[in-house]
Amino acid sequence: MIRSRAVTYTALAAASAVLGWTLYALPHRQNSATVRAGVVPPPAPAAAAAPGRKIKAHLFYVSDDGLRLTSTERDITYAESAADQAREIITAQVAAVTEPQVSAVPRGTQLRALFITDKGEAFVDLSREVVTAHPGGSINELLTVYTFVNALTANLPAITSVQLLVDGRELDTLAGHVDLRRPLVKNLSWVQ
Repeated sequence: MIRSRAVTYTALAAASAVLGWTLYALPHRQNSATVRAGVVPPPAPAAAAAPGRKIKAHLFYVSDDGLRLTSTERDITYAESAADQAREIITAQVAAVTEPQVSAVPRGTQLRALFITDKGEAFVDLSREVVTAHPGGSINELLTVYTFVNALTANLPAITSVQLLVDGRELDTLAGHVDLRRPLVKNLSWVQ
């Protein structure tokens, strides 16, 4: 199963590279149906974003009792494509917060890459800090996982499920409790 997923990810990356070259070399032959899936590199200057244009997005933080998430509306840089907008949302979600907010995302976690398939499955590749700096515990792990899943599925209807990767690899779990071998769907039962 893991080997077939690795082959799928490699195929997605190769297809995206070919697609990028095709769109660069043959712009008049662009087929919008093939452009839907894409690879978005880690945060770089947002070329796709209109200067100063913002959207409202719901980001998720730990509630006062530490057992749920709360939704907070924030201004996020607007991006033209769903993949670019997803990158902006995750970049904002992993950013450091100020009190009284508490992030369920371990400090130092960064977005490495983001893929969206034609089926609306988002693959979010995070830096290793999401695992190495994680405090552990089943509630903490659930809150971390659903911070990412809900941030994308609640804000972007084009995204139906989210699978977390770390350093480009599939994980069984972040801290031993939540099965991450398959994409997860929105679960607002963890939101206050």
